Amino acid sequence: MLTVHKLIPQGRGLAPVLVRRAAHVALDWDTRQKSRFDATDSAGRHLGVFLPRGQVVRGGDVLVAEDGSLIRVDAAPQPVLVVRTCAEHGAPVDLLRAAYHLGNRHVPLELKPDHLKLEPDHVLAEMLRAMHLVVHEEHAPFEPEAGAYAATGHGHAHAASAATHGHGHAHGHVHGPGCGHDHGHGQGHGHDH
Repeated sequence: MLTVHKLIPQGRGLAPVLVRRAAHVALDWDTRQKSRFDATDSAGRHLGVFLPRGQVVRGGDVLVAEDGSLIRVDAAPQPVLVVRTCAEHGAPVDLLRAAYHLGNRHVPLELKPDHLKLEPDHVLAEMLRAMHLVVHEEHAPFEPEAGAYAATGHGHAHAASAATHGHGHAHGHVHGPGCGHDHGHGQGHGHDH
């Protein structure tokens, strides 16, 4: 068994060619939130992973084995519920409302501009459908938000990344072409377009 004690978030500082050539291992979310687990990489090596408690492994991270070899982590496709607004009479705020209610329940949640992802739960699926959202079961990688988990230094990069892409800048915000935002209204943003 090859022992792994170190993780490099998103392979930062490593030459991209090394990461591309590295063996890889596909792990579902349930495994990636554990600090100790066994896995088998693409080279057929049995890995014993022992990370600091509370460290969450993300797709794109690189594990470093005791012999110095690198193993790239891929977020394995798994059953998920994908939640979207109703195309006929939905509005983007419907997804925000859903994220708010799911967040209040501390549900691990992946946030995208046009959909949410969560682990299968028929009670939550029914709640979301009652909110006039469209809920489909799919098989896809699952990368929930880092904020609800232990602050390990690993999550800070994700939080900072999210902040730079958000609209929370003090100087106002910019909409790109094709953003789907109605630029004709003059309310709700506190500044003129």
